[in-house]
Amino acid sequence: MAFANDAHGKLDDAQAQIARLRDQVETLMKDRLSPAMADLAGRAESAAHTAGDVFKDQAKMVSGRVKEQPLIALAIAAAVGWVIGRAMR
Repeated sequence: MAFANDAHGKLDDAQAQIARLRDQVETLMKDRLSPAMADLAGRAESAAHTAGDVFKDQAKMVSGRVKEQPLIALAIAAAVGWVIGRAMR
C-alpha cells in the first residue's frame, strides 16, 4: 500500500511539473514568439507592397515603350513566340 501511495505521489508531482512547464512554454511563446511573428508579418507585407509597386512601374514603362515603338514590340513578340514554338516541338 505504501508503494502505491508513493507511486501516486510521484505521478501527481510529475503531472504538476508538466503543467508548470506547459505554462512556462505558453508564456515564452506569447512573450517572444508572437512579437517576432508580428514583426516578420509586417516585413513580409512591406516587401509585398514594394514588389507590387516595382511591378506596376515596370509595366507602365513597358507599356510606354510599346506605345512609342509598336513595330519593334510586335517584332519582339513574334520572335519570342517563334522561339517558344520551336522549343515546344
